[in-house]
Amino acid sequence: MSNDTITYIESKQKLFSIDFRELIRYRDLIFLFVKRDLVNSYKQTILGPIWILINPLLSTSVFTVIFGVIAGISTDGVPPFLFYMSGNVLWNFFSANLNKGSGTFLGNARIFGKVYFPRLVMPIANMVFNFINFGLQTLLYVLFVVIFALSGAEVHPNWLIVLTPVLVLQTALLGMGIGLIVSSITTKYRDLNILVNFGISLLMYITPVVYPISEAPLGLGTMLLLNPVAPIVETYRYAFLGCGAFHWVYWLLSLGVTALFVLIGLLIFHKVEKDYIDTV
Repeated sequence: MSNDTITYIESKQKLFSIDFRELIRYRDLIFLFVKRDLVNSYKQTILGPIWILINPLLSTSVFTVIFGVIAGISTDGVPPFLFYMSGNVLWNFFSANLNKGSGTFLGNARIFGKVYFPRLVMPIANMVFNFINFGLQTLLYVLFVVIFALSGAEVHPNWLIVLTPVLVLQTALLGMGIGLIVSSITTKYRDLNILVNFGISLLMYITPVVYPISEAPLGLGTMLLLNPVAPIVETYRYAFLGCGAFHWVYWLLSLGVTALFVLIGLLIFHKVEKDYIDTV
């Protein structure tokens, strides 16, 4: 008769018991993944990390020509380049967090199947990586704001700049929260992953990235502000440039929606991670 012992390895965590202390213990792994992404992103490129700064400059220049010069869309009196750069930098930060978050399970299936670590380490590492990119691009953006202001342009930074850390964190969490939901659902329905890029492109055009809310037809502006990304972009732009307005009611609503997406994202992600390639 065999005396072999069979050991079952299973998660002891319940749906509502996400161990954030465990994430802190794995902080070295988070920074290891961030370092890996920084190296891999610009490996075998001539300009290397300089592309972090070149990308927003190129896309902003394209927006300025197409929407500012050709289409002639108003920018509420501020220099078009600054207007488009403000929306572009923040939008790219949001979409990067959403894109990276939505590929957490499918993009890391091999490593998830080989070694155990809290699966939330991966989206958090992605978010830190995106923070670095955004920080460098923001420094470039602030430099342009200062240059235009000193040259006499209609640029009026104001006290709402103090809200910038909150806006940035909110943007990251909103993108990550939606990304976690998408990532969890695509473990069963991979078709959704195909629609993500299309959905992000569509969402950008209902967000005031390339146009001000003031240009929206009567009534449509209110509907656009119900998009949780829109009040963030508008507040960020108003803080640095003084154009548009601070829609504080819609921003508070956006904060609530962000918290809801993060909560739902964490719960669904935690539920899926217990069964997704988690056996040894």
